[in-house]
Amino acid sequence: MPTFSEFGLPTAVVNTLTAAGIEEAFPIQAATLPDSLAGRDVLGRGRTGSGKTYAFLLPLVARLAANPAPRKAGKPRALILAPTRELVTQIEASLAPLAAATGLNSVIVFGGVGAQPQIDKLRRGVDIVIACPGRLEDHVQQRHADLSAIEITILDEADHMADLGFLPPVKRLMDRTPKDGQRMLFSATLDGGVDVLVKRYLHNPIVHSVDSEQSPVSAMVHHVLHVDNASRFDVLTDLAASPGQTIVFARTKYGAKGLARKLNSAGVPAVELHGNLSQNARTRNLAAFSDGTAAVMVATDIAARGIHVDDVNLVVHADPPVEHKAYLHRSGRTARAGADGTVVTLMLDDQVSDVRSLTRKAGVNATVTKFRGGTHPVLQEIAPGERVFSGAIVLDVPAHQDNGSGQRGAGAARSGGNRSRRGGRPQGGGRSQSGHSEGGGRSQSGGRPQGGGRSHTGRSGAARTR
Repeated sequence: MPTFSEFGLPTAVVNTLTAAGIEEAFPIQAATLPDSLAGRDVLGRGRTGSGKTYAFLLPLVARLAANPAPRKAGKPRALILAPTRELVTQIEASLAPLAAATGLNSVIVFGGVGAQPQIDKLRRGVDIVIACPGRLEDHVQQRHADLSAIEITILDEADHMADLGFLPPVKRLMDRTPKDGQRMLFSATLDGGVDVLVKRYLHNPIVHSVDSEQSPVSAMVHHVLHVDNASRFDVLTDLAASPGQTIVFARTKYGAKGLARKLNSAGVPAVELHGNLSQNARTRNLAAFSDGTAAVMVATDIAARGIHVDDVNLVVHADPPVEHKAYLHRSGRTARAGADGTVVTLMLDDQVSDVRSLTRKAGVNATVTKFRGGTHPVLQEIAPGERVFSGAIVLDVPAHQDNGSGQRGAGAARSGGNRSRRGGRPQGGGRSQSGHSEGGGRSQSGGRPQGGGRSHTGRSGAARTR
């Protein structure tokens, strides 16, 4: 793969990447950078975890730094729209060292937190706004933000924004940006609402497609465990207590909350992530999972797209998703940027037909194992290693305080549960790319891939990627 020094990026940018051990470009980056750096509109198709974040951050920073301009109150020069608060935060984390190296600044804009700090930063003048559509539209309507000076607009995870119903505010925001500005759109799929955005806002775009939505399934091992109601939670607990970081998906917010509580009661430190939590609780819980304080994150589909956590090598669908796109999005939390991963679906008797249809449409050839009660050798095959039950996560929400979920005293992790899942298994797996923007992959600290995939003695570590 080409190195970033070959693309004509500013020396400060290349040095910042090199200092973080990032030297070789991923395919989506190598494909799009020549055109995006030249100012062309770019349409990039690549699944989450393919390296899209740097594919748009690098040309954005390079182009703004090459043409410095005084900051004006409320009038940013670049706009990045993303579907979730977590993704906005993680894009900012990837941008921060690049912006610092080139003298640029940014603000993140989303709901669920106070608006005034965002307004204050906008009034002081920023170069780059990274935002969810709803809150940014509020600022625009209240004249705290003016998009008439936008030079570069980026739509990240465009298909997810369409799925979440964000197309109307996205269109209204795009209509306020100059028609002659550069626009880049990145998406895992290009159907439906995404195609509408492409035709309306991109001018003669260069199209780069490095993989399909289904391409990650080849890097994953898929299992379907046909269980009964009596053994479902025992199986889930066994998998959750294995070495490594695990994401468990539930269909509903209350289901996620209930599973997280039951796992904690069983001694497996778990946090929850869903829409009923306040933004502060979501941020704390994600941080606890990211740093290994929590062994497990139990999430609804809010986490299926747009959050990128290192070291996730096991995804468990405690509740099978409704359709195959959700299966692929959820499963994409593992096997990121070249690493391997394992995906497990728990299937009850009345779900057999639905799960068969789901895996067929997703292009998945899953190993099906049927058992009733007790343990099964397949659980050690799926997740090798000693099961550890170190105690529940300590919550920092007082019992009398509502954490924003409608429930009292359940929500944000502090630092309890003395079990860290990092270091408890063989390390390896991928190209390290600073920031949390795009999943785990091959380590670049030594230049070439190191390890990768699942070890027979435990799950291998996944590095931070872009």
